[in-house]
Amino acid sequence: MATDYDAPRRNETDELGEDSLEELKARRAEAQSSSVDVDETDFNENLELPGADLSGEELTVRVLPKQEDEFTCSRCFLVQHRTRLASTRGDQTFCRDCA
Repeated sequence: MATDYDAPRRNETDELGEDSLEELKARRAEAQSSSVDVDETDFNENLELPGADLSGEELTVRVLPKQEDEFTCSRCFLVQHRTRLASTRGDQTFCRDCA
């Protein structure tokens, strides 16, 4: 389809001036009435309440003891690799994030 680039263009502000008040209100209501379709049953199944009874759950993560090349940060108490060691003060060791 050919486009005449010399023809005057109309934009939304031109069209708004010609519309009636009722049409503008209808457009506004249509724009604001967009809603998200959420399946409430899926939401409720994935909802986990604090203090829920988890006694029947099993741990599925394999926990390894601290290795020889790791240390525990004295401030954040995370086990870090020795390459993350920033400073040592007495018997306290600090990772790069906490130093």
